Formats: sequence, structure tokens, C-alpha cells
Amino acid sequence: MQALRLRACRGAVSWGRASHIQRPLISCSTRPLQRASAIACCPELQRNYSSDQSSAISTRSTVIQLLSNIGSKREVQQYLSHFSSVSSQQFAVIKVGGAIITEHLKTLSAALAFLNHIGLFPVVVHGAGPQLNKMLEAAGVQPQFEDGIRVTDGKTLALARSLFLEENLKLVEELEGLGVRARPITSGVFTADYLDKAKYHLVGKINHVDKTPIEAAIRAGCLPILTSMAETLEGQVLNVNADVAAGELARTLQPLKIVYLSEKGGLFNADTNEKISAINLDEEYDQLMSLWWVRHGTRLKIKEIKDLLDSLPRTSSVAIIHPGDLQKELFTDSGAGTLIRRGNKLNVKSSLSEFEDINVLKEALARDSEGLDAAATVDQYLQGLAKRSFKAYFDEPMEALAIVIPPDSESRSSLAHLSTFSITKAGWLTNVSDNVFSSIKKDFPKLLWTVKENDENLTWFFDKSDGSLSHEGEVLFWYGINGNNSVEEVKDLMVEFGKHGSKMLAGSNIQSRRPPPTTGATKSQARAYSTRAFTLKPPQKRTFSSSTTSFSQRTTNPNPPFGARHSTNTEPAKVALIGARGYTGQALINLINSHPNMDLRYVSSRELAGQQLQGYDKRTITYQNLSADDVRKMEDRGDVDCWVMALPNGVCKPFVDAVDQGKKKSLIIDLSADYRFNKDWVYGLPELVPRSTIAKATRISNPGCYATAAQLAIAPLLSHLGGQPTVFGVSGYSGAGTKPSPKNDVGNLTNNLIPYSLTDHIHEREISTQLGTSVAFIPHVAVWFQGIHHTISIPLKEKMTSRDIRTLYQDRFAGEKLVKVTGEPPLVKNISGKHGVEIGGFGVHSDGNRVVICTTIDNLLKGAATQCLREYNEFTSVFLVLMLTAAQTFLENMNLALGYAEYEGIPLD
Repeated sequence: MQALRLRACRGAVSWGRASHIQRPLISCSTRPLQRASAIACCPELQRNYSSDQSSAISTRSTVIQLLSNIGSKREVQQYLSHFSSVSSQQFAVIKVGGAIITEHLKTLSAALAFLNHIGLFPVVVHGAGPQLNKMLEAAGVQPQFEDGIRVTDGKTLALARSLFLEENLKLVEELEGLGVRARPITSGVFTADYLDKAKYHLVGKINHVDKTPIEAAIRAGCLPILTSMAETLEGQVLNVNADVAAGELARTLQPLKIVYLSEKGGLFNADTNEKISAINLDEEYDQLMSLWWVRHGTRLKIKEIKDLLDSLPRTSSVAIIHPGDLQKELFTDSGAGTLIRRGNKLNVKSSLSEFEDINVLKEALARDSEGLDAAATVDQYLQGLAKRSFKAYFDEPMEALAIVIPPDSESRSSLAHLSTFSITKAGWLTNVSDNVFSSIKKDFPKLLWTVKENDENLTWFFDKSDGSLSHEGEVLFWYGINGNNSVEEVKDLMVEFGKHGSKMLAGSNIQSRRPPPTTGATKSQARAYSTRAFTLKPPQKRTFSSSTTSFSQRTTNPNPPFGARHSTNTEPAKVALIGARGYTGQALINLINSHPNMDLRYVSSRELAGQQLQGYDKRTITYQNLSADDVRKMEDRGDVDCWVMALPNGVCKPFVDAVDQGKKKSLIIDLSADYRFNKDWVYGLPELVPRSTIAKATRISNPGCYATAAQLAIAPLLSHLGGQPTVFGVSGYSGAGTKPSPKNDVGNLTNNLIPYSLTDHIHEREISTQLGTSVAFIPHVAVWFQGIHHTISIPLKEKMTSRDIRTLYQDRFAGEKLVKVTGEPPLVKNISGKHGVEIGGFGVHSDGNRVVICTTIDNLLKGAATQCLREYNEFTSVFLVLMLTAAQTFLENMNLALGYAEYEGIPLD
């Protein structure tokens, strides 16, 4: 007897779909071989225009071989055959954003060269939005957008035309340098009418696409490189968004692939911090659009993609990827970015009478049956199926069919059995198999099934399983065996499968229903479709899921930052600042002024009403004295996206109530202590509060300065506390305001340290409330100007070493750009003028039961202190000034809640 082989269980494998799609958390960050390295090892890839046909065939063969480095040869050949089955212009439309040309020109060109060398001709259309913004600003023209559309006057259009021609030529020349013939097509393709001349001026709405110039370029052996400019019938040039142009081009060409190149490399799920591998719109669109993080630009993008795909054949799909991953996305099952397709809705039936046409079911069952007795085999199988419970899963055209037998109530096994799993070539190619299997996994947490050892899709099944057994040409797979009895369950499977093979499943497999072969019967060809070559290495495989995929980056931080990949908003946010005077107001104005996506529209200060705002360069603003009624009317009109309340404690409630009474319900960020203990508001400390919670919030209370530093320094040790931590806090005298007092009198502070509020300080309550444990806080004022230092004594409930504790902090704050963990105690003078917090020291007492941790934070923003001091007077309270230590937290909160990258606009020096 052949030896029984056991593949070790992956144990409690983490699966991540929040709805019905599940996927093992496997990284798929492998990048394809770049063109430059390919040329270095294979000089023949530097194509000569005069090379003959045999040279072209040799080059194609070499590139296919190189592509096999990122996927199996079968995968590459499968997809290449698929892409070559249509006319050249129907392979792919690739939309290239301006930022890609600026930052990734060589990578983009190498990827396009690869495709061209294997005989594919993608149609490229590019934009230049970021470059145009910079050019306009340099020319003294402020970019203006309405409803996300660039308002284009004559001067803007002239600059845009010049820039588009320059960027187009840049890409063409780079391709030519790689031996790829490319043709610039800057006009003659898109005809348009005015979108809304009065509102948007010279912006077009495409009404016709002429593909003649594209076809002519491809016939000449050139890659067509298009700009997104259009013309009216009268010859007036109009500006058109590149995404819109790519969509209209796709509607005309009807390509298999529409590719949006993105620096993010795909769409990301903000709940799981993972890249979305694939989205099946027919099955998942409604659920996807209900998720909180599908908002702003992400929501618009998904809606536009659905509208586009609804107008194209079901074979078309959209991919959002990084240019460096283009080959991996196009030629492997696992992909690299986010694949979006229409797919087909799944049907689930639990009895044969529910099938509208039983013959369609029979045909699906028969396509995998071998020999001339397929019909009889299927009939016997259905007779047995009619007598037992089952669930059948299939898509509308039945490209995929799965039948699951639930656990027998009389059996001691808790495992369901995958009785049938039949997928057509189209089903494998379009990944509908993943969608079906994921639906099964939702209904059946424990499952087993058998597959022939020579099955061409064996590695796909490895990917779906937690473990397997191999015996005499058959492989038994399972998932969901875990817990206290997992070892015994696996032992039982080994014994039964070793004795009986697939017969252990008591005849529920369709193969076991096959009658004895008749004389003369011939064995039909095995399934001639596969997306993977045979290998026992568990592969990475794309699953359809709008809520989860594999981790793009593993981290020890349970609440990692939301980087650029999580940004969903590309439009400026309209900001109003209430209480725009003194340290706080000027510091916030400086931050908003340097932020690329914050547009300050209104500033309110009773004392400064009528004066022009200084230090803001984006537009001319005059101070107003806004009343609560003014705020309500502005909220009704939708004038503001974010209200920032920079008022002393106890003052902002009328303004908050006014926003609450308005129609829009815009975001409010309050910098006072008024709502820090209100459960209806979100406490905005991103390093400790789940970032998704902050991102969903419309009412955010910004933390205090002392409290921010103290919480970050204590939080990682909460589960190790052996008693009450004591915080000895010292602030520079800028925290005492400028109204004369002993606490900001430099003469009094020299050679001195002044304690105040020795018990029951507002920050003591804040720290204790947010950490959920009692903390003692003792504040002091020192002679230096800016910066805060905490020395914190923390009792431990068990002995720990300094190294243990430091590692704990480094793991907890991994990836945090505004938290620095050091070995030595941090110094105030080293944090002065910088954003963020430094934590260090980690001095453990000789008995191992107490640690002393030091932390520093700057309570003023870089470059703002001197100017603010000159403007400051008795209006500002001590608390308001101290609150500035968390100014970067304020901006983090704004970014998260408004859909921008978390660190956007924050100097990270």
C-alpha cells in the first residue's frame, strides 16, 4: 500500500472576510521582474525595429519565460491566450495618472514594454492633474474645483494643453528608449460638447470616440499613447478628466481589461487595514456601498466602475494596481491589486425541485464525468441526492457548481462534505470558483473533500484547506478542524482515509455513483482547464471580497496608522475655525495653510472681526464674528465640511448645538475639554482609539497635551499594572499663557519649579477615564519656554526587565510616525519644535516590580511660537495654550474623519 502522507495543518489559520468571503492572510507583495533587470540578463529584449519574425518569436518566448517567474507557466499561457483571443485594441485600456508619470515613469515604461514584447497592444490614456496644479500655482492661478471637476478657464486650458503634450512626449520617449514603438495621439479621438459652460467653462462631455487613430497606430506596430483632451465639432479644445476619457474609450473598444494605475496599488479595507483583492459587483455591490469607509472619492470610483462594467461584456474587468505589479495582475490567479468584475450572483438551492431546469444541472454534473456512462452516473447521483439533505451553490450560467452534504446527525463527525465541485474553463479564468467556495465557507465552518492527486487545480485546493492527506492517488482536504478535539479528529481521518480512501464518504461523491464500465468504453480527456500548474506549494489565490484580503503588511501594532492607501478623498475640505485668535488659532491656521487638502473658508473672532487674516496664503479671508445662528444657516447651506472649535472650556456648546440643528451634520472637532467625557463624542487619540472609529466619527473631542503624552506612555503596560501610576509632569512657561502670573514670570521661574493643581487636575480625570484605571497626575511649570516632560512611576504586577518593556512599547507603536521609542530618557530640548511624542528611559527597579518611564512632547508648533506670542494677550486661557501639544493629533483627526491620509500635512521631521 502506498504510504499515507499528511500535510501539517496550518492550525488556527486566520480568515478575514467580514461578510461571506474568506481568505487566508497570506501576503502577496511579490513584485515582477522589472524591464531593466530583464534586459541586463537577456539583451535580446532590447528590440530592434528591423528584427525579423524569428527574432520576434524568440523575444516573445523569452518574455513568457520571464513572466513564469511571477506565476506558473500554465497561468501565463492561459491568460496570454485569453488576451490574444481578441483584436489588439480590445486587450486593455490603461489609464495612467499624472503622479504615475512623475514618480514611476521607468517602472510604467518597463511594464508596457513587457506587454508589447509578447505581442499585446494596450491603449494608454494619461492625465496630468498633480503637475497641472503645481504649474497653476507657480503661475499664480489658484486651482478651482466644483463638484470634483476642475473649472477650466482659457489660461488654465492653455497651460493644460502645453503640459499634456509635454507629459505625453515624456512617456513616448521613455518607451522608444526601451525599443518600443509608441505613437503620441493628442487629438482626433475624443469629440465633446460643453459639460456646463457657465459653471465649468472649457470642460467637455465626450459624445463620440473615433478609434481610427488607435487602430492605425496598432497596425503600424505602435503603442497608442493618448491625452485626455477633446474637441468640439467647431474645433474648440476642451479639458476632460482622464478617468472619464478612459471610461468612454473602454465603452467604444470594449476591452477585456480596463486598468487604473495607482500609487496605492489597489483599494483598501479600512476596517481590516488590508488590500481588497477582488470585488464581484453583482454579488457584493450593495453590501460594499453600505460600508462606512466607502466614501468620498472611493465611493465615486466604485460607482463609476460599476456603471462602466454594466455597459461592457461580462468578460471585461477593471484592475486598480501599481505599475510595478502590472504583469502579476494580468498573468497570475493571485493578482496584485484590486480586480473588479460584474461576475454573477450566486444561487443556493437545497432540493432538486427548486431547480428550474433539471437538465441544466445534469449537464453541469456530466461535464466532469469520464466515459460514455456520464448520463447514467449523473442519474444515479441525483437519485441519491433526492434522499438526503444538501446545499447546491452555482452562478447564473452555471459555470461553477458545488454541492455540499451537511454532517450526518447520526454520525459523530461534525464535518460537512463537498460532494461536487465542477468549474468550467471560464469559471476558473474569471475566479467565480473563489466566490462559490467562499459562500460555502460561510455556511459550513468545517468541511472535507477529496481530489485526484493529478488534478490540474490541485494547488487551488491546497490554498483553500487547512490540512490534507495523500493516499494512493487521492488527496483528502479539510478546513475548520481546530480546538480541543482537533488532534483526535485528524487521527480519525487518517485511519478512515488510509483504510478506505474516498469510499469513506459513503458514496456521496458523484464518482462513487459511476456504474461499472461497459465494454468498449473509452476514457475521455481529463479536464482541459487549469489556472495553476501542479505543485505541492500552497499558492496565493485571489478571492472575491469587498471586506478583506491578505495582509499587505504584517505589524505588531493592533491599531496601525491609516496611510495614503486608505485615503478616499481627493477634493479640498471647506474648514471653518471658531475662536481663531492667540496661540491656538494661529497655530491651526499655519497647519491648515500647509495642508494640501484643507481649504480654510471662515475664521471667527470677536476681537479681530473686520481685520484681514494674516499667515494664510490660499485665499484672502477676513475675520468675522459668527453667532450661533450664523453657524446654523451656514450648516443648512452646506458651506462647511469641518468646524474646528478652538474656544476656551465651557464656551462652544451654542455653536455645537447650531451645527447639530443644521441640515448637513458636518464634522466638528472640539479642542476644549467640554466633550472629552461625553460618550456621544469620539475621543480623538489615533494611536490608542481605533482609527476606523475616528474615521467614522462626525463629533471628535481632541485630547489635551499632558493627557496625550501620559496615555501613550502608560497604555502598553495596562495589562501589567500592579498599582496606580504616578505622573510627575513639567511644562514650559508658554503653557501658562501670557497674562502676567508667577507661572510665566521668567524671573520667578529661574532656579525654580512651580507645582500647581496638585490633585484633581482636569488632565488627571482625562487620563484616568480614557485608560480605564486610576492615574495620579502632578503638574509643574519650569523656566524653559516650550515642551512638556513626564516622569512616570508605574508599579508592575509581575517582574519584568527593561528590555521586555522596551520591546513591548516598540511592538505596540510599530509604524507610528508621531511616536518615537528610545532607550535613553528623552530630553525636552530634543523634542522642541517637532511634532510627536518621545518615550524612553524604561528604568526598572532592582526588585523588578516598578518601572520609570519618561516622555516628552512639544506644546507649541514649529515656527509658530514667536509670532503667536507677539499677537497673544489676556484672551487665551492656560488650558487653551497647553492644548496645543496635541496639535498634530488635531490634524490626524481631521485627516481621518475627512478621508485623507492620516499624516497628510503634518511635518514628519
